Amino acid sequence: MVNEFEIKKQICEIGKRIYDHGMVAANDGNISVKLNDHEFLCTPTGVSKGYMTPEYICKVDENGKVLQANPGFKPSSEIKMHLRVYKHRPDVQSVVHAHPLYATTFAIAGIPLTQPIMPEAVIALGCVPIAEYGTPSTDEIPDAVEKYLQHYDAVLLENHGALTYSDSLLNAYHKMESVEFYARLLYQAKMLGGPKELSQAQVERLYEIRRKFGLKGKHPADVCIGKQCNGGMSCHTCGGQTQEQTDGVSADVIAEITRKVMEQLGLK
Repeated sequence: MVNEFEIKKQICEIGKRIYDHGMVAANDGNISVKLNDHEFLCTPTGVSKGYMTPEYICKVDENGKVLQANPGFKPSSEIKMHLRVYKHRPDVQSVVHAHPLYATTFAIAGIPLTQPIMPEAVIALGCVPIAEYGTPSTDEIPDAVEKYLQHYDAVLLENHGALTYSDSLLNAYHKMESVEFYARLLYQAKMLGGPKELSQAQVERLYEIRRKFGLKGKHPADVCIGKQCNGGMSCHTCGGQTQEQTDGVSADVIAEITRKVMEQLGLK
C-alpha cells in the first residue's frame, strides 16, 4: 500500500504536469486524492500547482474540516466540489480541476463537447456536458456538478474550467488530458469548416466495444440505448444537447459567441 508521503509526491508531480502543459495559470486548479471514506489529501489554496512539494499538501475529512495542514497552508477553496464527487461516486479515488485552454474556451462559449469526431474520445469520454455556472468556493458549483456525476467522468464548468475524476490520480489526470485534446481537435476542425462526425451507427458500435471491454467509470454507453437518453442528459446518440440547452439558441448565435471568445483569447 502506498503511504501518504508518496501520494503527496504524486499529487505534486501531477500538479507540475498540469502547470507545464498550460492547463492552469498562476495559482489556478486543484487536485485531491481519497485515502479512505473519512480522509482526503488536497492541494492548498493560493499556490502554483507547478511548484508544490509534499509539505504543501493538506488533509481534510469528508466535511472539509482540516485534519492536517502545515503553517501557511490551507485547503483549496474548491474542496467542496471534490467532496461532492466523492460522496456521490464511491468508485472515485481522485479528482482534478483545471482550466485547460481549449476546453475552458468551450465552457465559456456554452458549448458542450458532444460531437463524435474520433473513436478514442467516444470510447474514453463519451460526451462532456456543461454544469451550470456557480460562484467559486460556494455550494453552487457542487450543486451544479452533482446532477452529472452518475452519467459522466468529465464535466465542463460554465465560464470556469473542467473537472475530471476517476479510480486513480493518474487516470483522473489522463481524463483531463483527453478532454483538452478532444476540445482542441474540435476547435481546429471547426476552423476548417466543421468536423465530419461519426454516424449514429458508428457511435453505437464504439459504445458496444466499450461495454465489452468492461471499462470502469460512468459513460453514456451504459445509459443510452439508441436515441433514448437517461435523465435527459446530453450524449452522442441523442444529438449532443438537451432540449433545454438548445431552445432559442441558433447555430449562428453559438458560432458568434465562439468567434468573440476566440478573439478575446487571441486564438483567432
